[in-house]
Amino acid sequence: MFDAKIPAGTLDEKWSDYKGHCKLVNPANKRKLEIIVIGTGLAGASAAASLGEMGYKVKAFCFQDSPRRAHSIAAQGGINAAKNYQNDGDSVFRLFYDTIKGGDYRSREANVHRLAEVSANIIDQCVAQGVPFAREYGGLLSNRSFGGTQVQRTFYAAGQTGQQLLIGAYQALERQVALGTVKMYSRHEMLEIVKIDGKARGIIARDLVTGKLERHFGHAVLLCSGGYGNVFYLSTNAMGSNVTAAWKAHKQGALFGNPCFTQIHPTCIPVSGDHQSKLTLMSESLRNDGRIWVPKEKGDNRKPSDIPEDQRDYYLERRYPAFGNLVPRDVASRAAKERCDEGYGVGSSKQAVYLDFASAIERYGRTEANKHGDDHASLEHIIALGKEVVKEKYGNLFDMYEKITGENPYEVPMRIYPAVHYTMGGLWVDYELQTSVPGLYALGEANFSDHGANRLGASALMQGLADGYFVIPYTIGNYLAEEIYSKAVGTDHPAFVEAEKTVSDRIHQLMNIKGKQSVESFHKRLGKIMWEKCGMARNSQGLTEAISEIQALKKEFWSDLRIPGDINEMNPELDKANRVADFIELGELMCKDALLRNESCGGHFREEYQTPDGEALRDDANYMYVAAWEYKGDHNWDLHKEPLHYEVIKPTQRNYK
Repeated sequence: MFDAKIPAGTLDEKWSDYKGHCKLVNPANKRKLEIIVIGTGLAGASAAASLGEMGYKVKAFCFQDSPRRAHSIAAQGGINAAKNYQNDGDSVFRLFYDTIKGGDYRSREANVHRLAEVSANIIDQCVAQGVPFAREYGGLLSNRSFGGTQVQRTFYAAGQTGQQLLIGAYQALERQVALGTVKMYSRHEMLEIVKIDGKARGIIARDLVTGKLERHFGHAVLLCSGGYGNVFYLSTNAMGSNVTAAWKAHKQGALFGNPCFTQIHPTCIPVSGDHQSKLTLMSESLRNDGRIWVPKEKGDNRKPSDIPEDQRDYYLERRYPAFGNLVPRDVASRAAKERCDEGYGVGSSKQAVYLDFASAIERYGRTEANKHGDDHASLEHIIALGKEVVKEKYGNLFDMYEKITGENPYEVPMRIYPAVHYTMGGLWVDYELQTSVPGLYALGEANFSDHGANRLGASALMQGLADGYFVIPYTIGNYLAEEIYSKAVGTDHPAFVEAEKTVSDRIHQLMNIKGKQSVESFHKRLGKIMWEKCGMARNSQGLTEAISEIQALKKEFWSDLRIPGDINEMNPELDKANRVADFIELGELMCKDALLRNESCGGHFREEYQTPDGEALRDDANYMYVAAWEYKGDHNWDLHKEPLHYEVIKPTQRNYK
């Protein structure tokens, strides 16, 4: 049940050796094998396109009206790759090391090294697809820095990198749809995994337009359904993002790894009121040039332009001089929270800090003036030139900020505050990306595998495309080579009938509650519990209270929920109710996982476990493992532990000073 299947040999040879010895499926047999892909973001679209091109029969499902609307499109800042274009000391090993260290030594060495190895291939693949990465004047691809690194390895397309990468993967996917190797099912949501003889053999999906339940067979099922950040209600995730596909797999026997590991992004537009249902991300790439500060005096209500330089606290530069504003996300987020909690926050809510571009604008302006040989340019002209450079690099992000807040960030500093962004936890997978259920795989953010307790910026896009383009095409063959003798199972098989009945009964149960409260109200209440007691900081008392409160909320949900409309029609409230029911159960498991991990690491910050200067304090002797939870029934899970062994890197206290 619990074999990570990590290949033998030295770390830098494991993946090459694996590829040289894994089983193959010949082209004629590939045409007989059917693969189901759930989700068509970067991981799902790249996997479906790659597997279709290899000759497999692929069915791809998304709940959006088009794969183009997958949440991957919202990623802004960039994608990491160890190409060392800047000649600043980067390498595969450096990317591997930064990722392990950034994750606070809670990720699997073999998976992370493989990710670093294939990173360069991703850029070549995307350039070949026509992705319009930013380029230097001479035509070479441009790079910028992200948090947790001291090199420039992030490739980008202005502030819309995710959109451009998704369009590349989408074009590859649609080509296979046109060729007939991939069949696309949009407006479909997976609501159950079908298992036959212990193997994943298909799904039950609901047509979200008609309400009809459908049965689909597959020799293997790939879950590429993203993360579960919306368990907190307010997050930077698309509002439709949910945990349902992964949760159904979990309840069918797939272990859930490190559910409490949540990424808090330090650079988001602050909450503006109770009416809000989503938060907006401001790319981490802004920390390349923006300087983060608060007033040195508590409760200082002056305009930022009225606060002199010597009365500003550039607290990240002060506390972490080696990395400054480019410390990892968990470190930057906690530092912002600490300043605001101490009374130094800005804005009307006092729950924000400044991200200021004035110095960058002036610096870029002087460089531009020098280019033109204008040694005596006025400050006004220098600032005008600098604004043009910043607009070229970050213009769409600045425009977005101004539309949302009504403030011009070229003139006044942005106000930012941390928010839930990404989940490092997910379905437990082995080296082959297979879950503990044979034939069931999890790719991208849906699995736990590569980021440990904190994800470095620009690594999400890297992992999604690595899994889809360069990992699963090899590893799935190792499983499917043994399935060439397995004929397609008819969807009238008792396992399909039973699975469909389970889904139908649950839907009818939800509709028949006929209570008084809306789905949204329950989701908001769950989010409030999770943010306050399992968010940026956690403690034993709060987590214990949260578990009891979530259990009570679940009971109330199943007795007083009101869903308008009918089953056999387009009913978004019913769709949402299905998802929130799963979020409530997940929330309980997240709190249990956080309560049991008596240490602080990465984004999991237990207030009882911190260094004298407020940094995360790990306990490697007792907690250097992946927490893999097995579902045993309502409110009941068993914990399995996958020990983490570091052969190459020696875990140390993280230091960004």
